[in-house]
Amino acid sequence: MSGTIPDHPSVSERFFFDNYGYLLLEDFLSNDLVATLIQALEKTISKRRTPGFKRDIEPAFPDQLDSNNSRVFHLLDEDPVFLQMLDYQPMLEYVHGLFNEMPHLHSTDAFYEVVPGKHHGRGWHIDGIQSGFRNFKPHIPFLQFKVGYILSDLSVPDQGNLTVIPGSHKSLCEPDADDLSNPELLVGAKQICGPPGTAVIFHNALWHMAGPFTHSGGRRVMLYYGYEHPWMLACAEQWRYPEEFYRDLGPVQRKFFHDFVFEST
Repeated sequence: MSGTIPDHPSVSERFFFDNYGYLLLEDFLSNDLVATLIQALEKTISKRRTPGFKRDIEPAFPDQLDSNNSRVFHLLDEDPVFLQMLDYQPMLEYVHGLFNEMPHLHSTDAFYEVVPGKHHGRGWHIDGIQSGFRNFKPHIPFLQFKVGYILSDLSVPDQGNLTVIPGSHKSLCEPDADDLSNPELLVGAKQICGPPGTAVIFHNALWHMAGPFTHSGGRRVMLYYGYEHPWMLACAEQWRYPEEFYRDLGPVQRKFFHDFVFEST
């Protein structure tokens, strides 16, 4: 282990994240890496749209491919670049510094939206099993670290942008039910905007949703990675890959998985 102190998160970044529940990281991915990720995602979507396509192991959540928009899950074995992003060192500095030095994989998924549609996710929600770890209310702890990579130009709002209620991860009560069902954004809501290569990280208890998609010519391409504590097992993606995937993992990447997934390899 290196004795150098990571540059991130800085004190100001930590203060912002602790208080607002999210952090926007501009110019985080290079243009070349963004292009590679988009190419890999488009290839994955095309493959999974092929008539008769069937996965060897059913994912924890089914892909959503029934319109011009797409949402796909369990990406690590689709292209080497998706696996490389699991332990992408610049992001691991934030994962280690803000969350856990020994994180495990929770989930991977991506949105590729090009037209307005009724499905942009789940409406206002918090992340986690049991409807967002609600059994721990009123103080929902930091159990999942969510990373979103913006791959399309979301510099302007109303393209289905990730929308958050800053500071809501600390709330002791839930928003009013009528407010949650109102098509207008909640008071204080913030649409996350940024050019390709921007990253956003957020707390599992932060209220969020995909915002409105009314911008003409809008396009939302986002890649998500979720991390959880090593003593947790909150998503079936941990054990939903083929044996050869686990067998080929390097020693560093194996640490993101529970030991039992390697028992039959």
